[in-house]
Amino acid sequence: MLLWPLLLLLLLLLPTLALLRQRQSQDAKLSWLAGLQHQVAWGALGWAATWQRRKLEQSTLHMHQSQQQALRWCLQGAQRPHCPLRGSTDISTFRNHLPLTKASQTQEEESGEQLLPLTSHQDLGEASLQATLLGLVALNKAYPEVLAQGGAACLTLTSPWPRSLPWPGKALGRVSTPGTKDPRVLLLEALRSPGLRALEAGTAVELLDVFLGLEADGEELAGAIAAGNPGAPLPERAAELREALEQGPRGLALRLWPKLQVVVTLDAGGQAEAVGALGALWCQGLAFFSPAYAASGGVLGLNLQPQQPHGLYLLPPGPLFIELLPVKEGTQEGTQEEAASTLLLAEAQQGEEYELVLTDRASLTRCRLGDVVQVVGAYNQCPVVRFICRLSQTLSVRGEDIGEDLFSEALGRAVGQWPGAKLLDHGCVESSILDSAVGSAPHYEVFVELRGLRNLSEENRDKLDHCLQEASPRYKSLRFWGSVGPARVHLVGQGAFRALRAALAACPSSLFPPAMPRVLRDRHLAQCLQQRVVS
Repeated sequence: MLLWPLLLLLLLLLPTLALLRQRQSQDAKLSWLAGLQHQVAWGALGWAATWQRRKLEQSTLHMHQSQQQALRWCLQGAQRPHCPLRGSTDISTFRNHLPLTKASQTQEEESGEQLLPLTSHQDLGEASLQATLLGLVALNKAYPEVLAQGGAACLTLTSPWPRSLPWPGKALGRVSTPGTKDPRVLLLEALRSPGLRALEAGTAVELLDVFLGLEADGEELAGAIAAGNPGAPLPERAAELREALEQGPRGLALRLWPKLQVVVTLDAGGQAEAVGALGALWCQGLAFFSPAYAASGGVLGLNLQPQQPHGLYLLPPGPLFIELLPVKEGTQEGTQEEAASTLLLAEAQQGEEYELVLTDRASLTRCRLGDVVQVVGAYNQCPVVRFICRLSQTLSVRGEDIGEDLFSEALGRAVGQWPGAKLLDHGCVESSILDSAVGSAPHYEVFVELRGLRNLSEENRDKLDHCLQEASPRYKSLRFWGSVGPARVHLVGQGAFRALRAALAACPSSLFPPAMPRVLRDRHLAQCLQQRVVS
């Protein structure tokens, strides 16, 4: 008697089962096609990267010839009328006819950074393509599973990869919504994908803003995921997000994405503090990788060693013509005598520090970029360097010249003496910018954003000035004679530097991203922080 009801039920379910089977078949077919696209994409990338690697090997094995060729390209592309160097590749003649120049003071004040000369887009594009292809292959070799299909997500509108690859990059299966202009959508897509193995962001400071925003808007984001905006509703994933946020910032990334291995960001000036804060808190336990070094808006260095804890970059001998200017203590302005002392890449000495000099093909302008690097090794005959500081970020109210690296080191030591404090960000202003030296000696106004400390005592504020005196005998002498006043430290509220970066991004002349200025020379930008002081 039960047979007939069962047969009737089966007949009723047959269309549904057939439709389900059809959908499963379609899903399997789509999955197979996506996997095939991924394999083909990696095959194409591998072939292109191999070709780029061979070019790099040849150029770095014969550095002198490679730089001669780069100089020849540079002179051939010159748009100067009656250029006397068009048929010559003699380095001495080149240096004697073209003195070193710097970006205009107006540009530096507006952006806090020297601007890259108008180098050929073709040259910059080739350098960016080489950095992207070799960086992807190096990352895949160091972390074999991070670039598997659906294994990586970019959390910012800007990418850490210098050159976009519409295809085969699109076929690599990153978790993202193509063409989106809303960073919130990018974050939601990543949060919906617990199996991520790599997080990408344009720069470390942008990623820091993402995690600060995640903490501030966590409940709203969890609600969107539970409601299925975008995609299907995922209430269980929303509950996991809420639980992860309740446990605080330390180790948050690994709680959200347990398979996460590496964070990919583009290295540029002013990123060290953000990398330190991310590594100590939200991205604790994860490796960081930068595929290239971006100096003043262009790619100048390649990173072929993803597993190194600090970015090490080789300076390729072409297509850009790069020279090295030995750094002399206290020297800020270029002179004709200094122009004669520039070196070619093959002449770099290990352990020495140099300022990068780049020649623009169109105008034949030899421009001091202001970025200082130290040679730490060699790749064939090519120098491998690490970034030190930017000369444009030097503090000087009485000629004391406190460099970016020296100030950051002193600030780090001072914050280390503030119980429970973790430095997230900082910015400096010379007192003349804010007219705060009226009736007192010129000094530094220092704005810091911290985690773990809500108020600064006078004793804690004074520690920065003591650390600066220990780091700089010249500053200590000026403080002793009263020519320079004590540095004044201000604690700003959460989100102050996010507001500053929004203001920087709105400036037409600003290079943020990727470069993040630490010394603000524009009154409007300085007031952006001054208005958000809480202690």
